[in-house]
Amino acid sequence: MEFYVVKPGDSVDSISRETGISPEQIIYDNQLLYPYKLAVGQALLIHSYVREAVRAILVSGYAYPYINSQVLADTLPYLSELPIFSYGFTMEGELLPPPYGDDQWMITEALEFGTLPVLTLTPFGPDGNFNNQLIHSVVNNPSYRERLFQNLLETMDEKGYQGLDIDFEYILPEDRDAFSAFVEQAAQTMRSAGYRTSIALAPKTSPDQKGLLYEGKDYRALGAAADHVLLMTYEWGYTYGPPMAVAPVNQVRRVVEYALTEIPAEKVNLGIPNYGYDWPLPFERGVTKAVTLGNVEAARLAAEEGAEIHFDSLAESPYFHYTKDGVTHEVWFEDVRSLQAKFNLIREYSLQGCGYWQIMKWFRANWLLLQNQFYILK
Repeated sequence: MEFYVVKPGDSVDSISRETGISPEQIIYDNQLLYPYKLAVGQALLIHSYVREAVRAILVSGYAYPYINSQVLADTLPYLSELPIFSYGFTMEGELLPPPYGDDQWMITEALEFGTLPVLTLTPFGPDGNFNNQLIHSVVNNPSYRERLFQNLLETMDEKGYQGLDIDFEYILPEDRDAFSAFVEQAAQTMRSAGYRTSIALAPKTSPDQKGLLYEGKDYRALGAAADHVLLMTYEWGYTYGPPMAVAPVNQVRRVVEYALTEIPAEKVNLGIPNYGYDWPLPFERGVTKAVTLGNVEAARLAAEEGAEIHFDSLAESPYFHYTKDGVTHEVWFEDVRSLQAKFNLIREYSLQGCGYWQIMKWFRANWLLLQNQFYILK
């Protein structure tokens, strides 16, 4: 397993001659499109296949019901769990089905691949955003909680779900303890029915970290209650923020190190973004809005625009600039080098595994790299 960083004058054929890997395999593994343009600085996976191997870590990947069926089929062999996004609920604890389409086909497909389908529960309001008043209403009312848990059990049993994932964000600080009690009760209810419970955690770096994303989540209590947790170690670079790496490894490390003071490593999964952002420049807060793009799409964009890809040594993430229609853009995304840095953290800290937000775009090199890193030969 190697990475090849494209130099000026390189082509697929010249890289093939230098590495001894066929052009066809380089093209396939890296999802290159004819006429196979490359960007200077682009990192290519140079790969020998691992066959007859078993996964040695937990791997999950969120997906919406409108995911392309071929992308899902290609990804499922690499996943331990498939959290399907997402069910909601009313102020009184009535469960609401996903607004994005029917989820049954995904559950059936996951089970056929031996992947556990997981029901993701989110407090989305009518506007499609996280609503902390929904959280406040349910976590503080015993009858609403019971109604929600009963609804969940009935739906999971009827549809074939094998676990519950709780993704609540922007919890009010005054609901911190009530939310922890809610998760503990949810996990006990699920265990009694044979289901596991996971929870998504905002990326805290200290117990008293300020901000609505952080103050309502007690890492120690939630880690003790749930069967495992996902650290949402992404979105430093985000749609409305300034251009920067989505998941800078120096910041991700700080989150992991704090989490391990509160939660056992064997319960902790590292969040990994499967996307990047394209910002128009200059950035103006409240005005500038980045466009989301896939990692393969980002590399193709750099090649098409003749942009050189650079690699930030602190964030351990690739980025590039290009100009189109008189507007300069800055793009940050993930490649095999930035993924390797994150996989190194999983190994360094003996974490349980990783979870992807999200798997809607197929990134073959990621899965081949993960397989090489965390599969054990039979």
